[in-house]
Amino acid sequence: MIVIAGGTGRLGRLLVERLAAGGEPVRILTRAPARAARTIRTGVEVVHGDVRDRAAVDRAVAGARVVISAMSAFGMARVSPRDVDAAGNANLIAAAETCGVERFVLVSVLGASADHPMELARMKHLAEQRLMASTVPWTILRPSTFIETFQAILCTPLLEKGKAALFGRGQNPINFVSAHDIARFAELAVSDSQLRGKVIEIGGTENLSLVRFVDIFASVLGVAGPVKHIPRLAMRLLTQLARPFSPRFARMAQAGLLMDTTDMSFDATQFMQSYPQFRLTTVAEAARRDYATRVTTRTRTR
Repeated sequence: MIVIAGGTGRLGRLLVERLAAGGEPVRILTRAPARAARTIRTGVEVVHGDVRDRAAVDRAVAGARVVISAMSAFGMARVSPRDVDAAGNANLIAAAETCGVERFVLVSVLGASADHPMELARMKHLAEQRLMASTVPWTILRPSTFIETFQAILCTPLLEKGKAALFGRGQNPINFVSAHDIARFAELAVSDSQLRGKVIEIGGTENLSLVRFVDIFASVLGVAGPVKHIPRLAMRLLTQLARPFSPRFARMAQAGLLMDTTDMSFDATQFMQSYPQFRLTTVAEAARRDYATRVTTRTRTR
């Protein structure tokens, strides 16, 4: 049995599909069983529960051979990275220890550290430390920014509304990796004993500014429209003003500011040399894969 926390998220859904297709029973722990019913294939067991609830986590992990944490509270409302990425992972790890699982795969983030300016990266660091100190055999993956996430945030409005908005100047280099590639590697981490006890940083082959990211999307799909820029000062103000009543929005504004001011590039050479069987997806390829049909359908309906 493979148990996945975060199985209804962007990465989690891909993992569920890949692992369930492999024939081993898959179980997901989710707060949203209705969403799971809409998005998860038939035959996957769904346990309704919250990772903050140790009893629910124990029910989900019981009988598991492998536990995968693919969850993140970054874009979630009413919970924080401290709730989910730190405390929730601590519950998962403790349950995995109790149940004697064979492998725990933690999906962290590139740059996770105790002093990172983003709460998510600090809480992922805490989860990493807890897992490393546990009795469970582990593998930690640190992916860079998901292509698919920022296609949805930045490019879908260009496709659907004919316009887009970027954080700040949009000139800072950022590394983008496909969630599909991370799902493939997480699947390998489940079975490959050579990955035990390793922290693996995974990024794509491209370091792109947000301006260039949107340009590639528009060029590949043949769409166009105005692109406005949200000033850095506005993002700083939003980060402060939104925090008391919308921590989720404040986190997103802070992330936008960091993406415009912090070096987020990554050199994938070492990863590609170590794992030559993994061909990494480009931003253009992801755009064609995920949006070409939508553009065709949109054109037909005009």
